[in-house]
Amino acid sequence: MFELIDTLTQTFGPSGYEKKVAGTIADLLKGKVDEIRSDALGNLICVKKGSGKKIMLAAHMDEIGIIVSYIDDKGFLRFGNIGGIPPLMILGQRVVFENGTTGVIWYEEDIDNMKNTKLDKMYIDIGANARTDAEKLVKVGDLAVFVGETVEQNGRIISKALDDRIGCAVLVQLALSRPQTDNEIYYVFTAQEEVGLRGAKTAAFGIIPDMALAIDVCDTGDTPSCKPMAVRLGEGPAVKIKDHSVIAHPKVKDRLINAAKEKNIPYQLEVMLAGGTDAGSIHTTAGGIPSGGVSIPTRYIHDASEMVDIADAENAVKLLAEFVREMVH
Repeated sequence: MFELIDTLTQTFGPSGYEKKVAGTIADLLKGKVDEIRSDALGNLICVKKGSGKKIMLAAHMDEIGIIVSYIDDKGFLRFGNIGGIPPLMILGQRVVFENGTTGVIWYEEDIDNMKNTKLDKMYIDIGANARTDAEKLVKVGDLAVFVGETVEQNGRIISKALDDRIGCAVLVQLALSRPQTDNEIYYVFTAQEEVGLRGAKTAAFGIIPDMALAIDVCDTGDTPSCKPMAVRLGEGPAVKIKDHSVIAHPKVKDRLINAAKEKNIPYQLEVMLAGGTDAGSIHTTAGGIPSGGVSIPTRYIHDASEMVDIADAENAVKLLAEFVREMVH
Protein backbone atom coordinates (compact mmCIF):
# COMPACT_ATOMS: atom_id res chain seq x y z
CA MET A 1 0.00 0.00 0.00
CA PHE A 2 3.00 2.30 0.49
CA GLU A 3 3.56 2.76 -3.26
CA LEU A 4 -0.08 3.74 -3.73
CA ILE A 5 0.08 6.25 -0.86
CA ASP A 6 3.35 7.68 -2.18
CA THR A 7 1.92 8.12 -5.67
CA LEU A 8 -1.18 9.89 -4.41
CA THR A 9 0.46 12.16 -1.83
CA GLN A 10 3.11 13.36 -4.25
CA THR A 11 0.64 14.30 -6.99
CA PHE A 12 -0.05 18.04 -7.22
CA GLY A 13 -3.65 18.83 -6.28
CA PRO A 14 -4.68 21.85 -4.20
CA SER A 15 -8.37 22.73 -3.92
CA GLY A 16 -9.88 23.47 -7.30
CA TYR A 17 -6.92 21.91 -9.12
CA GLU A 18 -7.49 18.21 -8.43
CA LYS A 19 -7.32 17.15 -12.10
CA LYS A 20 -3.95 15.35 -11.86
CA VAL A 21 -5.05 13.40 -8.77
CA ALA A 22 -8.30 12.45 -10.49
CA GLY A 23 -6.39 11.30 -13.56
CA THR A 24 -4.06 9.15 -11.47
CA ILE A 25 -6.95 7.49 -9.64
CA ALA A 26 -8.92 6.96 -12.87
CA ASP A 27 -5.92 5.17 -14.40
CA LEU A 28 -5.61 2.93 -11.34
CA LEU A 29 -9.29 1.94 -11.44
CA LYS A 30 -9.73 1.59 -15.19
CA GLY A 31 -11.29 -1.82 -15.85
CA LYS A 32 -11.84 -2.43 -12.13
CA VAL A 33 -15.21 -0.64 -11.87
CA ASP A 34 -18.18 -0.47 -14.20
CA GLU A 35 -18.16 3.27 -14.82
CA ILE A 36 -15.78 6.20 -14.36
CA ARG A 37 -16.96 9.77 -14.84
CA SER A 38 -16.28 13.32 -13.69
CA ASP A 39 -18.82 16.01 -12.91
CA ALA A 40 -18.77 19.76 -13.52
CA LEU A 41 -17.04 20.55 -10.21
CA GLY A 42 -14.23 18.06 -10.77
CA ASN A 43 -15.38 15.15 -8.60
CA LEU A 44 -14.29 11.73 -9.85
CA ILE A 45 -17.13 9.19 -9.57
CA CYS A 46 -16.34 5.49 -9.98
CA VAL A 47 -19.30 3.11 -9.90
CA LYS A 48 -19.63 -0.60 -9.16
CA LYS A 49 -23.13 -1.30 -10.42
CA GLY A 50 -25.57 -3.45 -8.47
CA SER A 51 -29.24 -4.19 -7.94
CA GLY A 52 -29.27 -3.23 -4.26
CA LYS A 53 -29.12 0.10 -2.48
CA LYS A 54 -26.80 2.95 -3.43
CA ILE A 55 -23.87 3.51 -1.06
CA MET A 56 -21.63 6.55 -1.50
CA LEU A 57 -18.07 6.43 -0.16
CA ALA A 58 -16.35 9.81 -0.35
CA ALA A 59 -12.70 10.82 0.09
CA HIS A 60 -11.45 14.24 -0.92
CA MET A 61 -8.64 14.66 -3.41
CA ASP A 62 -7.66 18.23 -2.63
CA GLU A 63 -4.82 19.27 -0.35
CA ILE A 64 -4.17 22.55 1.42
CA GLY A 65 -1.98 25.10 -0.32
CA ILE A 66 -1.29 28.76 -0.96
CA ILE A 67 -2.24 31.24 -3.70
CA VAL A 68 -0.04 34.12 -4.86
CA SER A 69 -1.76 37.46 -4.28
CA TYR A 70 1.03 39.96 -5.07
CA ILE A 71 4.63 40.09 -6.31
CA ASP A 72 6.72 43.00 -4.99
CA ASP A 73 9.49 44.91 -6.79
CA LYS A 74 12.18 42.64 -5.31
CA GLY A 75 10.47 39.46 -6.50
CA PHE A 76 9.08 38.28 -3.17
CA LEU A 77 5.61 36.70 -3.27
CA ARG A 78 2.77 37.61 -0.95
CA PHE A 79 0.15 34.90 -0.59
CA GLY A 80 -3.13 33.75 0.88
CA ASN A 81 -4.28 30.36 2.09
CA ILE A 82 -6.15 27.59 0.32
CA GLY A 83 -7.70 25.68 3.21
CA GLY A 84 -6.77 25.96 6.86
CA ILE A 85 -3.11 26.84 7.39
CA PRO A 86 -1.70 27.55 10.90
CA PRO A 87 0.84 30.36 10.32
CA LEU A 88 3.46 29.21 12.84
CA MET A 89 3.55 25.71 11.35
CA ILE A 90 4.57 26.87 7.88
CA LEU A 91 7.56 29.09 8.69
CA GLY A 92 10.60 27.81 6.86
CA GLN A 93 8.56 25.31 4.85
CA ARG A 94 9.11 24.83 1.17
CA VAL A 95 6.28 25.09 -1.34
CA VAL A 96 6.23 23.97 -4.96
CA PHE A 97 4.16 25.30 -7.84
CA GLU A 98 2.69 23.11 -10.55
CA ASN A 99 5.52 24.07 -12.93
CA GLY A 100 8.13 22.91 -10.40
CA THR A 101 9.15 26.34 -9.10
CA THR A 102 10.09 26.02 -5.43
CA GLY A 103 10.01 28.69 -2.75
CA VAL A 104 10.60 29.13 0.98
CA ILE A 105 8.08 30.74 3.35
CA TRP A 106 9.52 33.33 5.75
CA TYR A 107 8.31 36.29 7.78
CA GLU A 108 8.92 40.01 8.10
CA GLU A 109 11.83 40.50 10.51
CA ASP A 110 10.19 43.35 12.47
CA ILE A 111 7.53 41.12 14.03
CA ASP A 112 7.76 41.46 17.83
CA ASN A 113 5.62 38.51 18.92
CA MET A 114 5.74 35.39 16.78
CA LYS A 115 2.47 34.20 18.33
CA ASN A 116 0.73 37.01 16.47
CA THR A 117 2.25 36.10 13.12
CA LYS A 118 -0.32 36.13 10.32
CA LEU A 119 -0.07 35.15 6.68
CA ASP A 120 -0.13 38.80 5.57
CA LYS A 121 3.19 39.25 7.41
CA MET A 122 4.81 36.38 5.50
CA TYR A 123 6.25 36.02 2.02
CA ILE A 124 7.63 33.36 -0.31
CA ASP A 125 11.20 33.62 -1.57
CA ILE A 126 11.73 31.91 -4.95
CA GLY A 127 15.24 33.32 -5.38
CA ALA A 128 14.20 36.07 -7.79
CA ASN A 129 16.04 39.42 -7.89
CA ALA A 130 13.13 41.50 -9.17
CA ARG A 131 9.45 41.30 -10.06
CA THR A 132 10.30 40.71 -13.73
CA ASP A 133 12.42 37.69 -12.77
CA ALA A 134 9.71 36.29 -10.53
CA GLU A 135 6.98 36.73 -13.15
CA LYS A 136 8.91 34.50 -15.55
CA LEU A 137 8.22 31.66 -13.10
CA VAL A 138 5.11 32.57 -11.13
CA LYS A 139 2.10 34.81 -11.64
CA VAL A 140 -0.57 36.26 -9.36
CA GLY A 141 -3.22 33.60 -8.91
CA ASP A 142 -0.84 30.65 -9.16
CA LEU A 143 -1.21 27.95 -6.49
CA ALA A 144 1.46 25.99 -4.66
CA VAL A 145 1.46 23.06 -2.24
CA PHE A 146 3.81 22.10 0.55
CA VAL A 147 6.85 19.92 -0.05
CA GLY A 148 7.04 16.74 2.02
CA GLU A 149 8.36 13.39 0.80
CA THR A 150 6.63 10.14 1.73
CA VAL A 151 8.53 8.04 4.26
CA GLU A 152 7.66 4.69 5.86
CA GLN A 153 9.14 4.06 9.30
CA ASN A 154 8.13 1.75 12.15
CA GLY A 155 4.88 0.94 10.38
CA ARG A 156 4.02 4.63 10.12
CA ILE A 157 3.77 6.83 7.05
CA ILE A 158 5.01 10.44 7.16
CA SER A 159 4.09 12.72 4.27
CA LYS A 160 2.40 15.89 3.17
CA ALA A 161 -1.21 15.64 1.91
CA LEU A 162 -2.18 12.53 3.86
CA ASP A 163 -5.29 14.66 4.45
CA ASP A 164 -6.88 13.20 2.49
CA ARG A 165 -4.86 11.15 0.05
CA ILE A 166 -4.80 8.41 2.69
CA GLY A 167 -8.59 8.29 2.40
CA CYS A 168 -8.28 8.17 -1.39
CA ALA A 169 -5.78 5.31 -1.07
CA VAL A 170 -8.21 3.40 1.15
CA LEU A 171 -11.00 3.77 -1.41
CA VAL A 172 -8.74 2.79 -4.32
CA GLN A 173 -7.58 -0.29 -2.42
CA LEU A 174 -11.18 -1.17 -1.60
CA ALA A 175 -12.30 -0.80 -5.22
CA LEU A 176 -9.38 -2.94 -6.42
CA SER A 177 -10.37 -5.67 -3.94
CA ARG A 178 -13.86 -5.82 -5.53
CA PRO A 179 -15.91 -6.65 -2.43
CA GLN A 180 -18.81 -8.98 -3.28
CA THR A 181 -22.10 -7.16 -2.80
CA ASP A 182 -25.41 -6.58 -4.55
CA ASN A 183 -25.34 -2.95 -3.48
CA GLU A 184 -24.37 -0.26 -5.96
CA ILE A 185 -21.15 1.34 -4.73
CA TYR A 186 -20.13 4.87 -5.62
CA TYR A 187 -16.44 5.51 -4.96
CA VAL A 188 -16.43 9.31 -5.01
CA PHE A 189 -13.17 11.25 -4.96
CA THR A 190 -14.30 14.75 -4.15
CA ALA A 191 -13.04 18.22 -4.99
CA GLN A 192 -12.71 21.34 -2.84
CA GLU A 193 -13.31 19.79 0.59
CA GLU A 194 -10.68 21.99 2.22
CA VAL A 195 -12.48 25.18 1.20
CA GLY A 196 -16.00 24.27 2.29
CA LEU A 197 -17.00 20.64 1.57
CA ARG A 198 -18.10 21.78 -1.88
CA GLY A 199 -17.53 18.82 -4.18
CA ALA A 200 -19.26 16.30 -1.94
CA LYS A 201 -22.44 18.35 -1.98
CA THR A 202 -22.77 18.40 -5.76
CA ALA A 203 -21.72 14.75 -6.07
CA ALA A 204 -24.28 13.61 -3.50
CA PHE A 205 -27.00 15.64 -5.24
CA GLY A 206 -26.20 13.86 -8.50
CA ILE A 207 -26.23 10.40 -6.91
CA ILE A 208 -28.84 10.67 -4.10
CA PRO A 209 -27.42 7.64 -2.28
CA ASP A 210 -29.32 5.63 0.32
CA MET A 211 -26.37 5.87 2.70
CA ALA A 212 -23.00 7.63 2.69
CA LEU A 213 -19.64 7.60 4.41
CA ALA A 214 -16.84 10.15 4.40
CA ILE A 215 -13.40 8.55 4.58
CA ASP A 216 -11.07 11.21 5.95
CA VAL A 217 -8.51 11.85 8.68
CA CYS A 218 -9.06 12.75 12.33
CA ASP A 219 -6.92 14.07 15.15
CA THR A 220 -5.34 11.86 17.79
CA GLY A 221 -4.91 12.17 21.54
CA ASP A 222 -1.59 10.35 21.87
CA THR A 223 1.08 13.07 21.66
CA PRO A 224 2.67 15.00 24.57
CA SER A 225 0.42 17.63 26.19
CA CYS A 226 -2.23 17.34 23.47
CA LYS A 227 -5.94 17.90 23.92
CA PRO A 228 -7.63 14.77 25.33
CA MET A 229 -9.12 12.58 22.60
CA ALA A 230 -9.97 8.88 22.62
CA VAL A 231 -8.11 8.11 19.37
CA ARG A 232 -4.57 6.77 18.99
CA LEU A 233 -2.36 5.78 16.07
CA GLY A 234 -2.26 2.06 15.40
CA GLU A 235 -5.42 1.07 17.26
CA GLY A 236 -7.69 0.88 14.24
CA PRO A 237 -9.77 3.18 12.06
CA ALA A 238 -12.09 5.55 13.91
CA VAL A 239 -15.85 5.29 13.57
CA LYS A 240 -17.21 8.82 13.56
CA ILE A 241 -19.73 9.75 16.23
CA LYS A 242 -19.60 13.50 15.67
CA ASP A 243 -17.55 16.33 14.28
CA HIS A 244 -18.28 20.03 13.80
CA SER A 245 -20.13 19.36 10.54
CA VAL A 246 -22.17 16.22 11.23
CA ILE A 247 -23.67 13.95 13.87
CA ALA A 248 -23.31 10.46 12.43
CA HIS A 249 -26.63 8.78 11.74
CA PRO A 250 -27.17 6.02 14.37
CA LYS A 251 -27.97 3.48 11.64
CA VAL A 252 -24.65 4.17 9.90
CA LYS A 253 -22.61 4.27 13.09
CA ASP A 254 -24.10 1.03 14.41
CA ARG A 255 -23.63 -0.73 11.07
CA LEU A 256 -19.90 0.10 11.18
CA ILE A 257 -19.46 -0.93 14.81
CA ASN A 258 -21.33 -4.22 14.31
CA ALA A 259 -19.27 -5.04 11.21
CA ALA A 260 -16.04 -4.39 13.12
CA LYS A 261 -17.11 -6.55 16.04
CA GLU A 262 -18.30 -9.44 13.86
CA LYS A 263 -15.03 -9.61 11.91
CA ASN A 264 -12.70 -8.72 14.81
CA ILE A 265 -11.49 -5.58 13.06
CA PRO A 266 -9.92 -3.12 15.52
CA TYR A 267 -11.77 0.20 15.68
CA GLN A 268 -12.02 3.35 17.78
CA LEU A 269 -14.77 5.88 18.42
CA GLU A 270 -14.21 9.43 17.22
CA VAL A 271 -15.71 12.56 18.70
CA MET A 272 -13.98 15.50 17.02
CA LEU A 273 -14.84 18.87 18.54
CA ALA A 274 -13.46 20.95 15.69
CA GLY A 275 -13.24 20.46 11.96
CA GLY A 276 -15.55 18.68 9.57
CA THR A 277 -15.69 16.21 6.69
CA ASP A 278 -17.58 15.66 3.46
CA ALA A 279 -20.32 13.97 5.50
CA GLY A 280 -21.25 17.46 6.68
CA SER A 281 -22.50 18.47 3.24
CA ILE A 282 -23.67 15.04 2.10
CA HIS A 283 -26.11 14.45 4.96
CA THR A 284 -28.10 17.64 4.26
CA THR A 285 -28.32 17.09 0.50
CA ALA A 286 -31.76 16.74 -1.13
CA GLY A 287 -34.19 15.29 1.43
CA GLY A 288 -31.37 14.16 3.72
CA ILE A 289 -28.96 11.22 3.45
CA PRO A 290 -28.01 8.96 6.41
CA SER A 291 -24.29 9.62 6.71
CA GLY A 292 -21.30 8.86 8.88
CA GLY A 293 -17.59 8.45 8.61
CA VAL A 294 -14.56 6.23 8.90
CA SER A 295 -11.46 8.22 9.83
CA ILE A 296 -7.76 7.40 9.68
CA PRO A 297 -6.10 8.66 12.90
CA THR A 298 -3.54 11.25 11.87
CA ARG A 299 -0.97 13.31 13.73
CA TYR A 300 0.01 16.85 12.69
CA ILE A 301 -2.94 17.46 10.34
CA HIS A 302 -2.44 20.39 7.91
CA ASP A 303 1.32 20.22 8.28
CA ALA A 304 3.85 19.19 5.63
CA SER A 305 4.69 16.10 7.73
CA GLU A 306 1.45 14.39 8.67
CA MET A 307 1.67 10.89 10.16
CA VAL A 308 -0.56 7.80 9.97
CA ASP A 309 -0.21 4.13 10.88
CA ILE A 310 -0.44 1.98 7.76
CA ALA A 311 -2.27 -0.76 9.70
CA ASP A 312 -5.11 1.69 10.43
CA ALA A 313 -5.52 2.27 6.70
CA GLU A 314 -5.44 -1.45 5.95
CA ASN A 315 -8.05 -2.13 8.62
CA ALA A 316 -10.20 0.68 7.22
CA VAL A 317 -10.26 -1.19 3.90
CA LYS A 318 -11.42 -4.35 5.71
CA LEU A 319 -14.09 -2.46 7.65
CA LEU A 320 -15.47 -0.75 4.56
CA ALA A 321 -15.57 -4.05 2.68
CA GLU A 322 -17.80 -5.49 5.39
CA PHE A 323 -19.91 -2.34 5.49
CA VAL A 324 -20.77 -2.41 1.78
CA ARG A 325 -21.46 -6.16 1.72
CA GLU A 326 -24.48 -5.87 4.00
CA MET A 327 -27.85 -4.93 2.57
CA VAL A 328 -29.09 -1.47 3.50
CA HIS A 329 -32.46 -1.60 5.26
